[in-house]
Amino acid sequence: MEKLNDQDTKFPFSRTGSFNYSQLETTESPRSWNGEFGLGGVTDRRFAFSRQASFLHSPSFDSPRTPVSIIPNDSVRKPFISRTVSSIDIPAVDYLQDGIDSIWTEDKLISVNSVDKVSILGFLLSILRAGRSGNRPMKRLFVLISLNVAYSTAELCIGLVTGRFGLVSDAFHLTFGCGLLTFSLFAMDASRKKPDHVYTYGYKRLEVLSAFTNALFLLFMSFSLAVEALHAFIQDESEHKHYLIISAVTNLLVNLIGVWFFRNYARVNLAYRNAEDMNHHSVCLHVLADSIRSAGVILASFLLTLGVENAEVLCLGLVAVMVFMLVMPLFRVSGGVLLQMAPPSIPASALGKCLRQVNSREDVVEVSQARFWELVPGHVVGSLSVQVKKGTDERAILEYVHHLYHDLGVQDLTVQTDFA
Repeated sequence: MEKLNDQDTKFPFSRTGSFNYSQLETTESPRSWNGEFGLGGVTDRRFAFSRQASFLHSPSFDSPRTPVSIIPNDSVRKPFISRTVSSIDIPAVDYLQDGIDSIWTEDKLISVNSVDKVSILGFLLSILRAGRSGNRPMKRLFVLISLNVAYSTAELCIGLVTGRFGLVSDAFHLTFGCGLLTFSLFAMDASRKKPDHVYTYGYKRLEVLSAFTNALFLLFMSFSLAVEALHAFIQDESEHKHYLIISAVTNLLVNLIGVWFFRNYARVNLAYRNAEDMNHHSVCLHVLADSIRSAGVILASFLLTLGVENAEVLCLGLVAVMVFMLVMPLFRVSGGVLLQMAPPSIPASALGKCLRQVNSREDVVEVSQARFWELVPGHVVGSLSVQVKKGTDERAILEYVHHLYHDLGVQDLTVQTDFA
């Protein structure tokens, strides 16, 4: 490799003697730092950030300089990264510009005006594809949605013909619930897609969002049942609509099929190993809460026939409390993942201990901006900034930090190093 002069570049630098540079062959791809550290193959993503340890800033300049290309055949030596005082300038991407009429995909150009149509069509096609070629939980959920849609449609038609507004109201409730179950099925199918240039972490968090949406709906249902019980108590309604018994029994049978489909997740507190577990658990709790609601209506009708006063108030209040207690743990865990709270799988004391161990090294001046969260259940992501002394080998520190946090359970770690 030919020697580069400082005047040939816009940003002067000096090379250290710790690295020997050689020109890469055309068929050889650059090696990952992970392989040099002995921490896995090129698929290991833990070394997400590293500084250019091969360059030292010229002492004649007080402000930091940006490393430039050192390839001999590169006639135009452009900086690797263009820095400003407060941020890193990222080149503009065509699909992010304002006022454009189209976006590039990998194989064709799609008009922005047709994006909504494509999205809706893709949503419907993914539902049909999931029911036909999905895994067993997806096929079971598709069957459950089909049964609920058929039953709610029949209930709506009967309610409109006979003028029973109770049946119409229950049909709309079931239709809204079918929409949430359909979104859960869509999340199961979409989460299997690989990461792309837009969703760089993939689509796994769709399942967490689906679980949170189901939990939020069930909390709303619990609140509405409590309000209905309070209204029945104030109005002193002792007569129950007996025609709803047939509807409640049929709805209970349909929901019990769903409970049997997802019986492995029929627990209140469930340890989620991945995003699929959280989504399947939310589906199970959804159909289980509907089953409890239908059982409450049947029990209230039976107690009213025995002459028990305020039986409807008692049953509705009991169902509201049960649904609230059933879904609250899921709501708390899924909301914590979406809010990027500290991972519950790693104790805060363990994270603090690792931070103190890194800070206790002689070549480390300060460790700051330590942030850790769960991308999805079972996948912990973290980032921290390490300030090291001048002349320190950064790679040794990076190797130590990544080993330390990887053993703790952090899959993706971004480490930023700065010289003191």
